[in-house]
Amino acid sequence: MRKLTHILLLGLFVGGLFFSGCKSLKAPEQLPTFAPTPDSFNGAAHSSNAADIHWKSYFSDPNLVSLIDTALANNFDIRIALQRIETNKAQAERAKGLTLPFVTGAGTVGQRRFGKYTMDGIGNYDTNFSNNISENQRIPEHLPDFNVGLQSSWELDIWGKLRARKEAALARYLASVEGRNFVITNLISDIASLYYELMALDRELDLLKETITLQENELNIIKIQKDAGRSNELAVKQFEAQLLSTQGLEAEILQRVREAENRINFLLGRYPNPIIRSRNLFMTGLPNQIKAGVPADLLKNRPDVKQAELELAAAKAEVFISKAAFYPSLNITGALGLQSFNPQFLISPQSIAYNLIGGLAVPLFNKTALKAELKMARAAQVEAVYNYQRSILNGYFEVYNQLVLINNLEKIYDFKRAEVDVLNTSIQTASDLFSTGRASYLEVIFNRKSALQSRIDLIDVRKRQYFAVIGIYRSLGGGWK
Repeated sequence: MRKLTHILLLGLFVGGLFFSGCKSLKAPEQLPTFAPTPDSFNGAAHSSNAADIHWKSYFSDPNLVSLIDTALANNFDIRIALQRIETNKAQAERAKGLTLPFVTGAGTVGQRRFGKYTMDGIGNYDTNFSNNISENQRIPEHLPDFNVGLQSSWELDIWGKLRARKEAALARYLASVEGRNFVITNLISDIASLYYELMALDRELDLLKETITLQENELNIIKIQKDAGRSNELAVKQFEAQLLSTQGLEAEILQRVREAENRINFLLGRYPNPIIRSRNLFMTGLPNQIKAGVPADLLKNRPDVKQAELELAAAKAEVFISKAAFYPSLNITGALGLQSFNPQFLISPQSIAYNLIGGLAVPLFNKTALKAELKMARAAQVEAVYNYQRSILNGYFEVYNQLVLINNLEKIYDFKRAEVDVLNTSIQTASDLFSTGRASYLEVIFNRKSALQSRIDLIDVRKRQYFAVIGIYRSLGGGWK
């Protein structure tokens, strides 16, 4: 009766500990709160979102599409990200396996001899004189031991600690998948930006070659005028210096072309190769009008935001694991097999042996390490909260800034194009006036230089427009779907 009472008291104690522990473990953590995300980016919300457009539809240039396809297959950052996914996947599978019993097969062969003045030695010696055992059961002085069977251990997940570890590993695995998607988004954006930079440099080279031809003609004319006494050596040197300056600029642009091509080749995971690109599409048009959707779309489209959200989920699970470490762990170990000191009786029903042990362990003293683990887990959780909110805020401002930039670049392009038209007209005017002696050669040089710079600026504005529409596609989370 007393024994039954002790068992009941122990059961009540364990049950009370279990329910109080569950309540404590499920208590919510105090985490920072933040203002809600705005309903729109710039006062106008769109139901559609450019991030939902497949990148092959967003970028219609076939040469660019081919480059991106090659990069997606060969880029080393993507390959590294894929291996990181495999690592986290294996860790998730390992965490799942920890919730199941471990069963191993084992076989041992050994021999031992007990001292005559030990408890086992005296007991074995005395047993051999018993009339209750057969001759085959008598224990030899040099005692063999043959054992074959199964061994098992299992930690019962009474607090959900192992389940939380599995959830944390799964969240990190999914976060690594989003990390790969983020790499893809940035890779597509980088290649597209470099591609249009190359197209802009090609346009600048065409412009410089055209300008060099005109300047060479002007230099020849001024030399003829000098020979005729209508000009002087200073004018010749000024025109010659202008030509040399333009030729130097051409060499600089050629260097930038090689560097941009090599950056693309690196992203494609290959050694230097020619970059095939379109020549006549740069100034003709841009991708379709951008639809930014609503800021809430960032949560489902931007891989970095989703990655931060999953890292936060993993951090929350780690806090739960650290809290559960303060509570008892219940382990069950067991073995089932055949054991005999005589090998001829090993494979027989009489040699069946087993054991089954349940153990309850709870930390009582010196919990400093456990408390430190909990503090670190809580700090990591708060850090993950801040990182998640920062990723949302960063995504919002990236989209907002790109939308403003796109609108302003349209105005800048119109102004710059009008400026180019005016300066192109002034070049002819200055040349005509110079031919009749009503304008100096310095005015011709100044107008030519201003017109060249204005046309280069126009190309640069167009390039920035391409960069802006590429940037907003990346900022919205496009490209990885």
